[in-house]
Amino acid sequence: MSTGASSRRQQPKGDKRERTRAALLEAARALVREKGYERTTIDQVAKRAGMTTGAIYGNFKNRDELFIALGQTYWAPVRPKIKPGATFAEAMHALAKATLAAVDERTPVAVGRLTGLAYTLKNRELRARVHEITKGSYEFGAEWLRTFDASELPMKPEPLVRVLHALIEGLVMQRIVTPELCPDEVFYAAFAALAPPVP
Repeated sequence: MSTGASSRRQQPKGDKRERTRAALLEAARALVREKGYERTTIDQVAKRAGMTTGAIYGNFKNRDELFIALGQTYWAPVRPKIKPGATFAEAMHALAKATLAAVDERTPVAVGRLTGLAYTLKNRELRARVHEITKGSYEFGAEWLRTFDASELPMKPEPLVRVLHALIEGLVMQRIVTPELCPDEVFYAAFAALAPPVP
């Protein structure tokens, strides 16, 4: 047995899978920009990526799941850096900072995000799937919020996670559209308003 064959066999399969997935997502992104969501097909994505449709179905259940992955990849969740034991006010400051940082990475893909949302509004099955994913995200966020002292929270975790999501998405989009009307101070003030001093 040659060492070349042995080294190929020892390469982690996850690396190839990730490269394949990334190539498919980039091909889908390019096609959506050119043709829109409605006219982008699985066959076109496979051809653009130089792969077979089997590669797509090996990574995504269907076209909707490919589009969802596209949104999750290029409009990634805001992930604040919060020190263990931080107060809710400190967490909100970190969330404001992370939301501001997301503006730069989200600006180049904002048009794709908006057209993806418009496409989702017209597609009942896709809306149902997005609902399911968002619900899971809210449940995860509410669990995180429960790690803080309840007296620090301005409301129960379930509605608060929805408020935080709306605040993040709204501030980012407003900053992209009208940056001069949404300076950094607005971000920090908005999140600080959710964490008033505890008496």
